[in-house]
Amino acid sequence: MVFLLCVVIALVALVAWRAASRKVQEKNQAFKGMAGLTGIVSVIFIVLAVLQCFTIVPAGNVGVIDVLGVVSDNTIKSGINPVNPLAHIIKFSIQTTEHKETMQTLSREGLTIGLEISVLYHLDPDSAASVYRKIGTDYTEVVLIPQFRSISRAVTASFQASALYSSERERLGTDIQQELAKATGPRGIIVESTPLRNVALPSQLTDAIEQKQRAEQESQRMEFILTKEKQEAERKRIEAQGIADFQTIVAKGISDPLLRWKGIEATEKLAASSNTKVIIVGSGKDGLPVILDTK
Repeated sequence: MVFLLCVVIALVALVAWRAASRKVQEKNQAFKGMAGLTGIVSVIFIVLAVLQCFTIVPAGNVGVIDVLGVVSDNTIKSGINPVNPLAHIIKFSIQTTEHKETMQTLSREGLTIGLEISVLYHLDPDSAASVYRKIGTDYTEVVLIPQFRSISRAVTASFQASALYSSERERLGTDIQQELAKATGPRGIIVESTPLRNVALPSQLTDAIEQKQRAEQESQRMEFILTKEKQEAERKRIEAQGIADFQTIVAKGISDPLLRWKGIEATEKLAASSNTKVIIVGSGKDGLPVILDTK
């Protein structure tokens, strides 16, 4: 419409300029200023009409061409593009967008769970024309958000609340992403991820889980202590067995002849000593010498 308006105004200004120019050529100076003004106006609107033959699509966007209600399947990329001046160009962002949701959902056992979750998504550039034709420019409100809310609640209802306290939380986000991608992918919306920001469990359940974890940790600590004590008892038993074995071996190696021989050796050493003593050979118990100190 702008193009047609510019063309009409330019034609009217051009006709007026030609008429004024004839008057000037007829030496009618009253039309000289009018000729200049209409000439400038015609040039301006001709330029504006030419500019309507081009459009600029910003970076991170694609343009959908709508010519009098007929939508082209081909989209135009970012940059300066020549277009039909009668076409209406609808620009769609294909950049990653985040939508956040805070909702109350139910777990498998019927407990209320507070869920804070985001979805990162973008429009498929090749599906922009189809999205405009079938859904419109507000595809986020019409398709993505209702599906996101519904699927998040449905998937959460398949999990036990206690499982979401631990590693199952990551699997919840993955399952929501997969189900949401199946629902929105065919309609031109690509889901990149659905990160969980927070999962708020009922306080009673949280306290019960924490108490259970503390009890498990205490049980593990006691098992460690008992294991350590058993190892220490085993060490002492082995040590005592070693001492007993040593004493048995030593006892078996000691005999009366050996003791008498050791006594004789000791007597010989004492006899050779410079200390004053009296040795009576063969008068002691077991035939060993009796040693008397004369000091």
